[in-house]
Amino acid sequence: AAQAASASSSYDRDSLNERKAALSGKVAVIKVGGTTETEIEEKKFRVDDAVAAVKAAIEEGIVPGGGVTLVSLANKIKVDDSSSEAIGKQILKNALEQPFRILMSNSGLNADEWLPKVREAKPGQGVNVNAPEKLVDLKQSGVIDPVRVTRQAVANAVSIAGTSMTMGALVVDVPEPKSAVAGPDMSGMGMM
Repeated sequence: AAQAASASSSYDRDSLNERKAALSGKVAVIKVGGTTETEIEEKKFRVDDAVAAVKAAIEEGIVPGGGVTLVSLANKIKVDDSSSEAIGKQILKNALEQPFRILMSNSGLNADEWLPKVREAKPGQGVNVNAPEKLVDLKQSGVIDPVRVTRQAVANAVSIAGTSMTMGALVVDVPEPKSAVAGPDMSGMGMM
């Protein structure tokens, strides 16, 4: 679109617009296979998610992934006193760092070791969990997130937090502590 607008002749402008129309009007068929219906459905969901992510990236752009963009946002929040506003800022900072912490934990890495390094690094530098020897440029490594997905996740989280703060009560599901017993309860099974 930018090239077409700055084209020197109407022929060049028309040619660029035709190329854009040809590229944007294409349809792709993605065939998904599997051994079971459940496997096929799961793969279809993954393909749909991937297509939606690509469309979002094309429309709004990309940011470094791996939770690093959210850590960078958290770094920009300054907490200077102990007012209720400062407490809210600290909660938001902690919440923005959680995706990074969870990714590190799920990858078997220590978030407390890597988080200070990421905070001090250049923008876009982060941990490639497949090769965590050093910080890398995540965009160049292919670790990216669509801007829309990141923005919407933050907006939804803030909305939920705001709603929960105005409630008189909040019911949460507290997981049962796991017992050390490995097997199911066998009482009442007819044994004497």
